[in-house]
Amino acid sequence: MNTSQTTLRKIDKAPKTLRDIVQERMREAIIDGHFAPGERLVERPLCDQLGVSRTVVRETIRYLEAEGLVEIIPNRGPVVARLSWDQAQQIYDVRRQLEGSAAAVCAAVQGPEFADALSRALAAVKVTMNDTEWGSLLRATTDFYRLIFLEAGHSIAWDIVQRLNGRISRLRALTIAAKDRETSGMSHMTAIHDAILSRDPDRARKAVEAHIADAAQTAQRFLKETAPAAGEAPNG
Repeated sequence: MNTSQTTLRKIDKAPKTLRDIVQERMREAIIDGHFAPGERLVERPLCDQLGVSRTVVRETIRYLEAEGLVEIIPNRGPVVARLSWDQAQQIYDVRRQLEGSAAAVCAAVQGPEFADALSRALAAVKVTMNDTEWGSLLRATTDFYRLIFLEAGHSIAWDIVQRLNGRISRLRALTIAAKDRETSGMSHMTAIHDAILSRDPDRARKAVEAHIADAAQTAQRFLKETAPAAGEAPNG
């Protein structure tokens, strides 16, 4: 057999492991608010609810700690991390710089097949906007931005965004469908889509900056309203 002539079909998407599934469900439960900020994550009930071993639950908690969704408190164990406005402001600053740059470059260098791909991604966001749970919407939103970063050739910047993705998703869950926003999240994403496909880098960057500024303003109102009162323990 001539192995040099052997071709293997590319794996488009690797199958999910049990650990991947548990991480996804725990992440979505935190983002959906099923576990409140400051709430303890007790291993035994989690094992019973998910039907998995303590080893899998512990690995998941360590992974979510790395994402900033869980904190390990001395003498208390793992709890759902609180997200302060100071932390959120830093995340929005990072997003504004990285997403603005990616959108501008993407507008200038996009290939001939990109327009259809980005339009399909935006349509997927719109379809999931009214879902009762956040998981599908957040995945569709992440896919939309992933396309922009990768088309721009900003793979390292996308790696940085991915490390913040848990906290970014929590903020999106707070803001993307907020009723008191001057411009809806969907309208902002449509503006980013249209600016990029018009091949106007400056317009694309400004569309991202407007989106981030609006989302940050909404998040600031919510996080300041829900901040612990003076004298209250930071994690309950």
